[in-house]
Amino acid sequence: MESEKTTVSVVIPAYNEKDSIKSTIRQIQEVLQDYAYEIIVIDDGSDDGTCELSKDQGAKVIQHPHNIGYGRSIKSGINVTEYDTIVIVDADGTYPIERMPDLIEEYQKGFNMVVGLRTGKHYRESWLKMPLRIILKLLVEFTAGSKIPDINSGLRVFSKKDILPYFSHLCGTFSFSTSVTLVYILDGKFISYIPIKYHKRSGATKVRMLRDSLRTIQYIVQTILYYNPIKLFLVLSVGVLIVSMGLVVASAGLQMPWFFLPGCLGVLTSIVIFSIGLLADLLRQIMIK
Repeated sequence: MESEKTTVSVVIPAYNEKDSIKSTIRQIQEVLQDYAYEIIVIDDGSDDGTCELSKDQGAKVIQHPHNIGYGRSIKSGINVTEYDTIVIVDADGTYPIERMPDLIEEYQKGFNMVVGLRTGKHYRESWLKMPLRIILKLLVEFTAGSKIPDINSGLRVFSKKDILPYFSHLCGTFSFSTSVTLVYILDGKFISYIPIKYHKRSGATKVRMLRDSLRTIQYIVQTILYYNPIKLFLVLSVGVLIVSMGLVVASAGLQMPWFFLPGCLGVLTSIVIFSIGLLADLLRQIMIK
């Protein structure tokens, strides 16, 4: 008796990707020949024929009337998938489609998510992006309390039933991948990272680094407040306390008495901030019961 095939839903967010969408779909069809699969392209308001090209290749297409963002596109695709095992991948040719079976095999070992860990010169090539990536990586690792090899890789495998409960907490724009990484870690999910070769993208990037980085920071702060609020208030409290103690020491050691009162007020402020953090954490515990 022939063994039952593994079922996989591949979700591809796409915005004006006419130069690469056909080859992306063809590669997926080739590497997943031994699987029962579906390919879902979310055309996020493209005006270059991405939708028609995707349909011509046999993909199921979900159309957004206008561009609303990477994360919202992935959510739209996940909502209509037939199978529980979901693979997300970009349509710009940057990810090695041939590695999908490796990630799926790793996922079947019991992980909640498997992430393609990007390597290679094309991942490191931008002198502007790298400092921002490092800053965001440090922020996320501080929030998670652990090292994260790749916080926003666009090649991932996960379960539909696992991710749906988190939808309201996940970013609807470029930072979807970052937010899902952070949420899974904070909620104790098992994540594995598989090194992959990151390729040069086809066409111009849709990412706006400053705008999207600010949105990422916003979601990081919101995630901290939801999952571990005392951590944020503790950092603020300690920061205010250090500055305040510095003012007190300066008033005594450097004979600057006008620093003494602001220093004392700062110490009291740090205590208030920490107390608010305790209340926020208590409220979180009440809400999750």
